[in-house]
Amino acid sequence: MSEKTRTPIGKIVAASLVGTTIEWYDFFLYGSAAALVFPALFFPKSDPLTGTLLAFLTYAIGFIARPLGALVFGHYGDRLGRKKLLVVSLLLMGGATFLIGCLPTYAAVGAAAPLLLTLLRLVQGFALGGEWGGAVLIVSEHGDSARRGFWASWPQSGAPGGNLLATAVLALLAAVQTDEAFQSWGWRIPFLLSGVLVLLGLWIRLSISESPIFQQAVANAEPTPKMPIVEVFRHHWRDVLTAIGARFAENVSYYVLTAFVLVYATTAAGLAKPVVLNAVLIGSAIHFFSIPLWGALSDRLGRRPVYLLGAAGVGLWSFAFFPLIDTKNFAAVTLAVTVGLILHGAMYGPQAAFFSELFATRMRYSGVSIGAQLASIVAGGLAPLIAVALLDAYKSAFPVMLYVAGAAVLTLITVFVSRETRGRDLANLDGVADTAPASATPLKP
Repeated sequence: MSEKTRTPIGKIVAASLVGTTIEWYDFFLYGSAAALVFPALFFPKSDPLTGTLLAFLTYAIGFIARPLGALVFGHYGDRLGRKKLLVVSLLLMGGATFLIGCLPTYAAVGAAAPLLLTLLRLVQGFALGGEWGGAVLIVSEHGDSARRGFWASWPQSGAPGGNLLATAVLALLAAVQTDEAFQSWGWRIPFLLSGVLVLLGLWIRLSISESPIFQQAVANAEPTPKMPIVEVFRHHWRDVLTAIGARFAENVSYYVLTAFVLVYATTAAGLAKPVVLNAVLIGSAIHFFSIPLWGALSDRLGRRPVYLLGAAGVGLWSFAFFPLIDTKNFAAVTLAVTVGLILHGAMYGPQAAFFSELFATRMRYSGVSIGAQLASIVAGGLAPLIAVALLDAYKSAFPVMLYVAGAAVLTLITVFVSRETRGRDLANLDGVADTAPASATPLKP
């Protein structure tokens, strides 16, 4: 691709960031609604905590669909390119979210309501499973190796950006509406707003160029695997395990910090919804800007040292997090969420570049996506469900603290035994087996 047709890295970053922000807005909006309104609207036959468990079960189902999305989008992304699949994922996610805003509740159609909700949640999960890998790859494959950690971390900021947007909309509605109005119809507004956001995302994404590294691989007639995922497990199975283990503490801690906290603070700690939503809002804003800083630091120190710092940090902070929530003091609650998210950013910032640098070009979309999304089933998808179940069973947050700390230990071990990837030439990784040492010079096919 010529320099004239190659999209500047800033525009690529903007396109990825806007798209991931919209997709994560859709995804986290569901998580917030599952904690705040879905139990009463879709599972009214249950007691409040059981209703919350059922709502989070539909939340977890979205994670189960993510590996399937990773397989499908990874397969076609490695064969057809990154850009086309990013457009499809955005349309699927936005359409499903808009339709959730149109759903009848249990009072109107009975058991069909939670079934339809679950179906649309599956579509959300399927779309997000394909979105993440494509968004981080199209930035990683446009940028240079010296600053890849910084540039590739910006799509990661779409997670707190989406959470920030979703929480801000919910906080605004909570401030201007009565609880009765919000429960009746106000909760639909954030979901319907997704339709407008998708149009914005599509306009930006359709204007960027395809990944130059992918196009170079096509131009060089590098072999296209018929089943990229098979080649991933044949040549990069250790790297898939690395991605799963590295993702574990990052996923568990994030959903405890942003989803379960809404349940714990409003039920066990007895805080008002606006207090918790505002704390998450402030924490997400700081998290948004901290992620690229951690990504830039990984360009200087390496992916592993920064990632290890984040994993150790969230494991230790979990023992301070819940006692701070229990103070019922707004400043303390905000501190608990913000510090936790900053430490989470030390994992999430380097993650995009770290995972991209593990896999060869013609199987990179599949490898990055499936490695990340397999972890999402047992880590992020089950985290709020497990946390609520532990709280219900033991009437204490201490088992939840141990749960987060245990996830941190698993990630610490995984990253500690992995190879450093900083500085690798993504165009030159094809043909490198997963057993190659980190210091080895990659060989061209």
